Amino acid sequence: MIFKGKAFGKVSLGVIIGNRNFFPDKLVSEARSEVLEVLKKNGLNPILLNEEQTKLGGVETFNDAVKCAELFEEHRKEIMGVLVVLPNFGDERGVAETLKLAKLDVPVLVQGYPDDLDKLDVARRRDAWCGKISVCNNLYQFGIKYSLTRDHVVRPSDPGFAEDLNKFVSVCRVVKGLRTARIGAIGARPGGFNTVRYSEKLLQKHGISVTTVDLSEILGNANKLDNNEQRVKERLDKIAGYTSTGRTPQDALFQIAKMDVVLNEFMDENKLDATAIQCWTSVQENFGCNVCTSMSMMSENMQPSACEVDVTGTLTMYAMQLASGSPSALVDWNNNYADDPEKCVLFHCGNWAKSFLPDIEMSTAPILGTTVGEENTYGALDGRTPASPLTYGRISTDDPQGVIKAYIGEGSLTDDPINTFGNRAVSKIPNLQGLMQYVCKNGFEHHVVMNASHTSAILQEAFENYMGWEVYHHNPASVASGKNVQKQKEEAFQNK
Repeated sequence: MIFKGKAFGKVSLGVIIGNRNFFPDKLVSEARSEVLEVLKKNGLNPILLNEEQTKLGGVETFNDAVKCAELFEEHRKEIMGVLVVLPNFGDERGVAETLKLAKLDVPVLVQGYPDDLDKLDVARRRDAWCGKISVCNNLYQFGIKYSLTRDHVVRPSDPGFAEDLNKFVSVCRVVKGLRTARIGAIGARPGGFNTVRYSEKLLQKHGISVTTVDLSEILGNANKLDNNEQRVKERLDKIAGYTSTGRTPQDALFQIAKMDVVLNEFMDENKLDATAIQCWTSVQENFGCNVCTSMSMMSENMQPSACEVDVTGTLTMYAMQLASGSPSALVDWNNNYADDPEKCVLFHCGNWAKSFLPDIEMSTAPILGTTVGEENTYGALDGRTPASPLTYGRISTDDPQGVIKAYIGEGSLTDDPINTFGNRAVSKIPNLQGLMQYVCKNGFEHHVVMNASHTSAILQEAFENYMGWEVYHHNPASVASGKNVQKQKEEAFQNK
C-alpha cells in the first residue's frame, strides 16, 4: 500500500495511454482497464482522458495531445507525477507533445507492455519494447526528465510493477516536497560550527525557501508566557504524554513548554515544513533548558527539526521523511565501534524522534553541562535506538562549486552494546572506511541523517534526475579513494 503522505493526501497521477492506429484497439482498451484497477488498488487517483474525448482515451495525434495537456492543466495542483502507458508501440510524438504543452514539470514514469511469444502476428503484436525506446528518445530530445521501470517491459498487474509504482510515487513526493520546502532558521549559527554553513541562494534556486528569525524573539515571546496560561498547560500535558520526564524539575518543564508553544506558533504562522534551531548554547544560558524535547516532538510529528541551525541537515531529514513516510534524525558520525571497520557510533545530545527511542526519557546533556551547568540542560532526551534498516545521507550546498550535492547509502542499525548517554545507535555500513574517505575528501559536514528504511534509490532518483544535484550513492563496490562524483562518472563512461 502506498503511503499517502501527511502533506499531500491522496496522490494523483496524470496518465497518458499511448496508441498507434495500426495496432489492435483491443490492446488499448484492455490496458486502460488493467492500469485503472492497479492504480485504484494502490490508493492512487488517476487523471486521464475518457474514451469519448479521444479514440479509446489514448493519445496519438497532436490534437489528442492538446486535449490531454488541457486536462492536465486543469488538474495542475493535484498532479504529482505522470504515468506513460504503452500497450503497443505508441506514438512517440503524442506523449512528448502532451508533456511539453502541459508544462507540469513533474516526474514521469514510462511503462511498456511485454509481448507474448505466441502472439507476434499482425493482429496481436504490441512492439512496446521498441516503442518505449522511441518515446524515451523523444522525451530526451524535448528535455523532459523521466524514470524507468526496473524491467524494460512489464505488465501493470505484475508485482514488479507495483514496486516500480511505489518507488515512483515516493520520488514524486520527494520532488514536490523539496521544490516547495519552507525551512525556519531559528537563531544564528553557533560560532564554533562553521561546518553547518550553507547558501540560501543556492537553495532558493531550487525552490527551497529559508525563513529566519532571531533567537531573542523566540526567547522573548516565551518569557512573556505565564505558567498558568492554558496553552502552556496543554503543552505540558503533551510533553508528559510523549516522554517520561524523569527527574526534570517543574520549573524546567515550564520553560520547555513555553518554548514549545512559541516554536509551534512560529511554524504555523510561517507555514514551515521544518526548522533548524540554535540550541548551542544560547538557549541554555539565556533560558535555562534544552530545546531537544520540542525538536523530537516536531520530528515525530513529521515536521523535522535539526540542531545547531543545520538548515541543509533538516532539509535532508525532510527529504528522507518524504521518501520513507517515517521520521528522520540528525546525528553525528561520532565514534568508532571498537576495532570493527564497518561499524560506528551515531550520537546526539538528545533530539531524535520518539520512533528511534523506545526507551525514551527526558534527561540532561552532560557534555554541554560542563560549560553551562547541567541544571540548565534539562529537556535533552536519553534513549538507545534498536536494530533496524538504515538509510543515511546528507545534502550540502557546495558554495565554491556553486552546486548542491549529496551522498546517500544504506546499511543497518544493530543491537551491539553501547554504554553511554544521550541518543545513541550503532550502525553497520559496508565499506564504511571508503565512505568516510569520501565524506572527508569532499568537504561534507560532520552531521548525517538517518532513517529507519531502505530508500536510497528513491532519494538518488529524486535528487539526481529531477532536482539536478550531484549524488554519490555509496555501496560496497564504491570507490574507496573518495573521488568526487564527476571523476566517478568519467571512469564509468570510460569503462563502458
